[in-house]
Amino acid sequence: MTGPGNGPEVPAEGGLVAELEHMTEAERAEHDAQVADAVAPDRDMAVEIGQTLLEIDDLTVRFGGLTALDSVSFAIRRGEILGLIGPNGAGKTTCFNAMTGVYRPTSGRVLLEGKPLGKLAKHNITRRGIARTFQNIRLFAEMTALENVVVGTDARHRTSVLGAILRSPRHHREEKAAVEKAMALLEFVGIADRAADKAKNLPYGYQRRLEIARALATEPKLLCLDEPAAGFNPAEKEQLNGLIRKIRDDGYTVLLIEHDMKLVMGVTDRIVVLEFGRKIAEGVPSEIRENPAVIAAYLGVPDDDLA
Repeated sequence: MTGPGNGPEVPAEGGLVAELEHMTEAERAEHDAQVADAVAPDRDMAVEIGQTLLEIDDLTVRFGGLTALDSVSFAIRRGEILGLIGPNGAGKTTCFNAMTGVYRPTSGRVLLEGKPLGKLAKHNITRRGIARTFQNIRLFAEMTALENVVVGTDARHRTSVLGAILRSPRHHREEKAAVEKAMALLEFVGIADRAADKAKNLPYGYQRRLEIARALATEPKLLCLDEPAAGFNPAEKEQLNGLIRKIRDDGYTVLLIEHDMKLVMGVTDRIVVLEFGRKIAEGVPSEIRENPAVIAAYLGVPDDDLA
C-alpha cells in the first residue's frame, strides 16, 4: 500500500465520495458498520464499563509561587464523556498537561486503571492509553492527512528500528495495516475525501477533525479533547457534538475541555468545574447548570448574592 518513496497510497480524489453517493441505504449502513469496526479500539482493558478508568488524586501543580492546580480530585469512568470546565485561568489545561506528561505534578497522583503514571515520559503515557488534542492545532503541516494519521499508529507498532530499516515482513504488515486503519479513521471523522491533501491546505474544521483522527490512531483508552470547538461556527459545533458522541459510542472514553456551554451541556454525561485551580463542583449537566458556585464563577456574582 506504499508507493516507492512517495508515502502511503490513497484512493483517487473523489473516488470514495462518489462510491458512497451511489450506495443504497442498506449498503451504506453495512459500509458504516465496517468502518466503525475498523476504527474500534483494540485494547486490553482492566476495567469494565462504568468503572473508574482514570483517577486524579489530590493533584497539585505549582509554578514558583503560583498554584495552578490545588489538591484536585475526580475520576473518569470508562465509557463516559466527562466535561472539565471553568473560567479562563481555572486550571483546566494545566490538569490536562499534568495528566499527559507535559507538566510534572508538584504532589498528588494520576492513576490509569489503578496504576500510577508517575514520572512516565509523554510517549510512554500515550502507549499506556491516554491521547490528546491541543487547543492550538499541532499537525505535520507538510504531510498529507493520511500521513498524519499513520504517524499516530506508530504508538502501537512493534517493529524494531532495524526491522523498519531492513523492511522486514512484520514492518510490511504493520505498514499496510496502518494505512488501512488511517483511511478508516479519516472516513470515521468525515474527511476521507481529503486524504491526499497536505494538512496545511485543509480547511480549519478539517484540521480539527484530522487531529482527532490522529489521536484515535494511537488506540487510546482515554481521549482528551482540549477546546475542540474553538473557532467553529454553530453548524460545525453541532457536527462536532455528533462526532464526539460517535467516538464514545464506538468504545472510547472522552475527557472534554470546552468553553462552549451549549456543547458541553449537550454532549457530556458528567461535568467537573474548576475555579482558580480548585474543584468547586461535580455532577450531571442539570446539576451543574443550577449550581450557585458555578453560576458565581462564570458570572462573577458573589455566593452570598445568590442565596
